[in-house]
Amino acid sequence: MADTKKQLRWYNVALIAFVSVWGLGNVFNNYAQQGLSVVTSWILIMLIYFVPYALIVGQLGSTFKDQAGGVSSWIKETGSVRLAYYAAWTYWVVHIPYLAQKPQAILIALSWLFKGNGNFVNTVSSMTVSLICLALFLLFLWLSSRGLTTLNRIGSMAGTAMFLMSILFIILAVTAPLMVKGVHVATPDMGDLKTYLPKFDLNYFTTISMLVFAVGGAEKISPYVNHTKNASKEFPLGMLVLAGMVAFCALLGSFGMGMLFNSHHIPTDLMANGPYTAFAMLGKYYHVGGIFVILYAIANALASISALAFSIDAPLKILLSDADPHFIPKKLRRINKKGTPINGYWMTGTLVSILIIVPALGIGNMNELYKWLLNLNSVVMPLRYLWVFLAYYLLNRHLENYHADYMLVKNKHAGMMIGGWCFFFTAFACLLGMLPKISYLSDPGTWWFQMGLNVLTPMVLLALGLILPFVARRNEMAVK
Repeated sequence: MADTKKQLRWYNVALIAFVSVWGLGNVFNNYAQQGLSVVTSWILIMLIYFVPYALIVGQLGSTFKDQAGGVSSWIKETGSVRLAYYAAWTYWVVHIPYLAQKPQAILIALSWLFKGNGNFVNTVSSMTVSLICLALFLLFLWLSSRGLTTLNRIGSMAGTAMFLMSILFIILAVTAPLMVKGVHVATPDMGDLKTYLPKFDLNYFTTISMLVFAVGGAEKISPYVNHTKNASKEFPLGMLVLAGMVAFCALLGSFGMGMLFNSHHIPTDLMANGPYTAFAMLGKYYHVGGIFVILYAIANALASISALAFSIDAPLKILLSDADPHFIPKKLRRINKKGTPINGYWMTGTLVSILIIVPALGIGNMNELYKWLLNLNSVVMPLRYLWVFLAYYLLNRHLENYHADYMLVKNKHAGMMIGGWCFFFTAFACLLGMLPKISYLSDPGTWWFQMGLNVLTPMVLLALGLILPFVARRNEMAVK
C-alpha cells in the first residue's frame, strides 16, 4: 500500500521552497550594491553555493526526519548537546538586527502609502526615525506577549501578495521598453558583455554577504523531504528546479532593474525606496497611476508587521521550549499565565532597543541608517547557516551510522569537502561583509563608527550565548 503522506511531487517542493526563500527585495538590494554586474554574481552564487546548500538541507532533513527542532536537532544528533544549544542560540540571536530593521520598513511603506513619495528617508533625522521605530517595536513586543496570532494569518496573505508583486515587477519591467512608446533603457550598453562582468576587488567581495543573505534559509524546507514521493529522485530535482526559478527571477529582475535604473548612476536610496520608485515608474508607463505603489505598500506593510510579530515570538520559543536547564537559566525560561516566556521577551526588548537607538548616535542620515542595518542583517543572519554546514560535515564523518532516503553524495570524504566549502564560503562572506559600504575618505568618522558596530554587534550577541550556561550552572549549584 502506498504511503499516503508522500504526496508531494518535485514541482510542489520547488514551489513551496521558492515562496519561502525568494523575495523582490533581493533584486533591489543586490543591484544597489553591484549594478548590472550582479547578473554574473547571481549565476556564480547559484552554482557554487545555493545548489549544494539546498541539497545539503535535503539530506539532513531526510536523515533526521523524526526530529522537529530543525538545525539544533541536527547538531544534537551529529555533535553534542552543548553544540545544539549554541546552534539554537545563534538561530534566535541573529533575529535581533532583523527585529531592529523591520520597523523602518513599516515606516517607509506607510510613508509611500499616505504621502506617495520617498522623501521620508531623505528628510527625517535618523534619531527621530529611531525613536519612532523603538515605539513601534515596543508596541508589537507587547502585542506578541499577549499571544496575538491574527497578524501571522494576515502576513501569510501579504507574503503571497508580495510574491505576486515581485513576479509582476519582472514582467512589467522587462517588457516596458518593448511595449510602451517613449520608454528608453536607462543603462547604456546593455548588449555589451563587459557591462555584466564584475570587478573582483575588495569592494566586490564585501557585497557577497548580501547575496548569501538573499539565497539563505533553505533549511525551512527540510520538513518536506519525507513528504516527497520518491524522495531520492524527486527532492533533488525539486531543488534544482528551485535554483533555476530563483536564478530566472534574479537574472530577469536584475535585467529589468538595468532598464529602469542606470547601472552607472544608482540612486543612493535604492535599497529603501527602490521598489516603490520602480512601481511608480511602471504605473506611469502603463497609465495606471499609483495603483502599483499602493498595492505594494499595503502588502509590504502588512508582511513586515506580521514578520515583526512572528519573529519576536517564534525564534524565542524555539530557543526556550527545548532548552536544556544546564545551559539556559531557569529565570529566563519562566512562563507567565498567557504562556509567554516573559523574561525572554525582556531580553529581546533590551537588545533590540539598544540596536535601534545606539546606531543613530553616529549615523545621522536615515537613508544611511537603513542601508547600514540592512547590511548588518546580511552579516549576522547567515551565521545561522554555518550550523547547517557543520551538521552536514559531522554527518559525513560518521556517515555509516545514518540512513537517508536521499543523499547528495555517497562518498563521505566528498560530503565533508562540500560541507566544509559551504561553511568556509559563508564565514568568508560574513567577515568581509563587516566592512562598511561607504567611502572612508568622504567620512572617516562614520566609517569607523559603522565598522565598530559591524564587528561588535555579532560578537556581543554570540558572546551572550556563552555567558548563559555559566549563569545556569551557578543557579544549579546555588539550589544544591
